[in-house]
Amino acid sequence: MTTTSPLLTDPTPHLTIPWTTVSASALRSRRDDVRTVPAALKSEWIKLTSLRANKAILALTAVIGGLIAWALASSETQSSVSASELFIFPLPLVAMLATVTGILMFTSEAQHGTLAVALTARPSRWVIVTAKATMVTTVGLVLGAIAMIAGFGGAVLGGVDVGNGSAIASRAAWALLYISLAGVIGLGVGMIARNSAGAITGLLMWSFVIESLFAPALPDGVVHFLPFSAGYRLLDAGPTFKPPVAIAHELARPQYALIFGGYALVSLAIGTLLLYRRDTN
Repeated sequence: MTTTSPLLTDPTPHLTIPWTTVSASALRSRRDDVRTVPAALKSEWIKLTSLRANKAILALTAVIGGLIAWALASSETQSSVSASELFIFPLPLVAMLATVTGILMFTSEAQHGTLAVALTARPSRWVIVTAKATMVTTVGLVLGAIAMIAGFGGAVLGGVDVGNGSAIASRAAWALLYISLAGVIGLGVGMIARNSAGAITGLLMWSFVIESLFAPALPDGVVHFLPFSAGYRLLDAGPTFKPPVAIAHELARPQYALIFGGYALVSLAIGTLLLYRRDTN
């Protein structure tokens, strides 16, 4: 008797393999990405508060704000300068601290290998950029507020009068914008450079050396658009507060805000583009 294998009688088994079927749970929509933003913000907050460098920057901000204002007030021989003006004077250095914080917010992850883990857990990169930009803006506001409070207290302890209190709110608002935008520029530069030492050194060299050395030889039309020269002019502390580089015909403060804000947006946009195009490591 001859037996026939079932495979020979039915060479095409009735099996259905869903090669093109995708489960709805495996897809990630834009709405799903938006829902992860609060979790990304919480993650950035945890990482921000875990770095000892950020805690040192916070303490240094208060010391710089109070000490510089106190020293200027103690050495002031004219009674025309008041605490409502001097509390702004330490902020250019505080802006540099905010810039360094923004740089470290990205480069610390890129250099220590945790960026790849973060992108694996949260593949939508715009969510990470949004969370970091929001957090660095908040940090800038906090650093600016601490520096101004400490600066005002230091100026009063230095023996000067309180001055015109009605101008404090306007000056503080422009100062907070300056510090927060400086932090965003730092984040963008950190995303571009991916190296803490290189990014920090480059920004400090540009701000304190290149702009200071070459800006006086440049025409006013060029100096207007130098990033830190424009940012410096967001500060409003009366006629006694002089920028390091003089401009004969200055623009209005909102125009300098647009210039400085433009640098913040461009640096963040370039950094975001590179984050999408580069390998995670």
